[in-house]
Amino acid sequence: MKILLLGEYSNVHATLAKGLRALGHEVTVASNGDFWKDYPRDIDLSRKYTKWGGICYCLRLLKVLPRLRGYDVVQLINPLFLELKASLVFPVYRYLRRYNKKVVLGAFGMDYYWVSECCLKKPLRYSDFNIGDELRTNTDAIVQRNDWMGTAKERLNKLIAAECDGIVAGLYENWVCYKPNFPEKTVFIPYPIELGNVPEPAPKAQGEPLRLFIGINRSRSEYKGTDIMLKAAQDVVSRHPGKVELRIAESVPFNEYVEMMNGSDAILDQLYSYTPSMNPLEAMSRGIICIGGGEPENYEILSETQLKPIINVEPTYESVREQLEQLVSHPECIHELKRQSISYIRKHHEYMKVARTYADFYASL
Repeated sequence: MKILLLGEYSNVHATLAKGLRALGHEVTVASNGDFWKDYPRDIDLSRKYTKWGGICYCLRLLKVLPRLRGYDVVQLINPLFLELKASLVFPVYRYLRRYNKKVVLGAFGMDYYWVSECCLKKPLRYSDFNIGDELRTNTDAIVQRNDWMGTAKERLNKLIAAECDGIVAGLYENWVCYKPNFPEKTVFIPYPIELGNVPEPAPKAQGEPLRLFIGINRSRSEYKGTDIMLKAAQDVVSRHPGKVELRIAESVPFNEYVEMMNGSDAILDQLYSYTPSMNPLEAMSRGIICIGGGEPENYEILSETQLKPIINVEPTYESVREQLEQLVSHPECIHELKRQSISYIRKHHEYMKVARTYADFYASL
């Protein structure tokens, strides 16, 4: 098949492209590299935010459009798959729809159905937008609600979701928001992770400190809960001098992020998540324990009953600190959790296995 992967989110499309190409498909990735993360792509669609940046971007897009036609499948990372206002994405979507055979919508993150379901029907006990029946009132949550509900973004998302040939959710959270609305076309396919030659994790030497890692995006820290996770980690470091180390990566490119993460024992990520997303999955593939989203629903959607390597936390400071204290107090558990983390990725997220699932889904459309 000839496949266009349009847009990027945390290396999903770049990794999927590798797997699909290895299976013999012709794949083009067109994206902005997910901003500063700078993931690889074949067609660069990044935008410079200067005085004439918008005009230059539109002119470059017009030049690129003929290269975005003639595909068997076009997969969109998000309804806003370009760095344009929603009103300007409409004609590009119609162009893609007209000049390609099938269009697939990725349910991978922020969009209307994620926002509206979490705010109105609340299928999750907690999320980026609700804690139980209460809506979160942090600035980012309010901004996103106003941005996606009752706007051109909502209309764009509804149009693409209704017209597209299939919808792929990469996390349980996104699946549970799309499946009730589009039961016939929504599928769950785990995120792809490229496993290298990962050595068997070595047991920690006696007295060796617990090495924690956290990635911070300051503009979304409160929204994602990394502010709470960071505070809990810093407090545990203070309580156990010499026993715990903390490394912080703040808004750095992916390659630098990975370099900083390597050698860690555990990563703290996304307090309000049920499931690990791409960054903690990447960490787990390297034998790093994920402290974050490991709710029962995460294992159920994967039909996993044996491997439970994720240290699940409730969306509170107390829960994060308690789990960190448990890890400090029981270092004998670290080796097994690391080993299971690698096995979990190999079983559910190995990029060739995921690519085959995608290829089968595309062929079924």
